Amino acid sequence: MKTIDIIVPCYNEEEVLPLFVKETNEVIATIEHYSFRYIFVDDGSKDKTLKVLKTLASRFSNVKYISFSRNFGKESAMYAGLENSTADYVIVMDADLQHPPKMFPAMIQGIEEGNDCCALYRAKQTGESKIRQLVSKIFFSFQNNISDVKMPDGAVDYRIMSRKMVDAILKLSEVQRFSKGIFCWVGFKTKWIEYQNVERTVGETKWSLWGLFKYALDGITAFSVTPLRLIAVMGFVISLLAFIYIIVTLIQTLCFGIDVPGYVTTLCATLFLGGIIELSVGILGEYIGRIYMETKNRPIYIMGETNLDDEDIL
Repeated sequence: MKTIDIIVPCYNEEEVLPLFVKETNEVIATIEHYSFRYIFVDDGSKDKTLKVLKTLASRFSNVKYISFSRNFGKESAMYAGLENSTADYVIVMDADLQHPPKMFPAMIQGIEEGNDCCALYRAKQTGESKIRQLVSKIFFSFQNNISDVKMPDGAVDYRIMSRKMVDAILKLSEVQRFSKGIFCWVGFKTKWIEYQNVERTVGETKWSLWGLFKYALDGITAFSVTPLRLIAVMGFVISLLAFIYIIVTLIQTLCFGIDVPGYVTTLCATLFLGGIIELSVGILGEYIGRIYMETKNRPIYIMGETNLDDEDIL
């Protein structure tokens, strides 16, 4: 019998966890020849998430949990789950049931067909605002155009992976992680499955628009240096235009005499160049900041407590 670990990052999910386990158990009860284990990762929740996980662990022997010493973020939670998994295959999914467990059979079938990964992408972003849907489309389009890492529009973290692929992912130990890109960067044969997004029935999303923007920025800077190259191109173009303007001005001066400089032209040029400089410094700062954080060599997460040391059923 092959084994599957279900990695579930949790942050303030006390309301939905019992329902998540109930619905997921109903699905895995119908799947033969596989043994399932949950690894919940409590990402420093401020509510009673850890208490709920301990209650579930006392009821179900296949429920394991890791609790962080503080909030380290979803990316760190996924890494912790993968690092502590031991199964033949690993499923990564959210606890809010927007990643429907009913997709397990199709995902497992994708693995049985010889793929190392079976990943999902949303056909429609049901229940999300028009602004978030637009931002998502822009991000995927921009990311795919400037990076060698390609992913379909609407790609999510929900997927099943082979042990070989998980081990490869764990070799990428950067602190500032962008798992969607890492999953694609390591390669391996991946089957993509379209699914209908499910609206969250309990609780509220933990992602703000600003949080999503920062997450997108992490993805862009983690897998592409195109923004740095754009700075070089802008610098060259501006320098070329400035040189042409100087030549034109010299010719006008020699042929027609000294012209009175325009106040508006000078002001616009100054503001434009100032904006370009600020933008360039900001882009450079993003990359330098990432280098700074990585050179500290801090741990990706710090474990507070866990029941993984208890006797395991696998």
